[in-house]
Amino acid sequence: METCPCGSGNKYESCCEVFHSGAKEAPTAEKLMRSRYSAFATNKIKYIAQTHVPGTEDFDETEAQDWAVNSTWKKLEIVDTEKGQESDEDGMVEFKAFYSDKEGNDYVHHEISTFKKMDGKWLYGSGQIVGTGPLKRLKPKVGRNEPCPCGSGKKSKKCCGAN
Repeated sequence: METCPCGSGNKYESCCEVFHSGAKEAPTAEKLMRSRYSAFATNKIKYIAQTHVPGTEDFDETEAQDWAVNSTWKKLEIVDTEKGQESDEDGMVEFKAFYSDKEGNDYVHHEISTFKKMDGKWLYGSGQIVGTGPLKRLKPKVGRNEPCPCGSGKKSKKCCGAN
C-alpha cells in the first residue's frame, strides 16, 4: 500500500482510489480536486474526463494523457477553498500542483478552479491559471462599511471582516 498522491497522508486504496474506481463520489469540491490531482499522478485520465461538467469543450483527453505520462507529480498544495461542502451547489479550490517534466525541469501549476454540484455529484467547471487575468469571485465583495453578509446587523469590519 502506498500513500495517496493527493497529500492526505492516507493510503491510496482508502483515499482517492475509491473515487477513481467509482465506488464512491467525492463528498466535497476539495476532495474532488484532490482526487483529480491523484488521477493525473496515477494516469487515470478517464476519471478526469468523467468529472468535468457535461459539455465542457476545453478538455483534450489526449493532451491530458500526454501531460500525465510525461510528468513526475511531486505534491499538491491546497491554497484556499470557498464553499464546496456537501450541501453547497458551487465551490472554488485554489491549488498548486508541483511537477517536473522528463528533462527534470520543475514547474508549479497554480490554478483557481470552480466546481458545480449537479445531481448530487461534484464536477469540475472551469479553471483559471493564477496570473493570467482578472479573477472571478463566487460571491460579491463586501465593503468594510457594508452590513455583514452573516446577517448579524453589524458592519462587516466589526463582524466577520475583522481580522
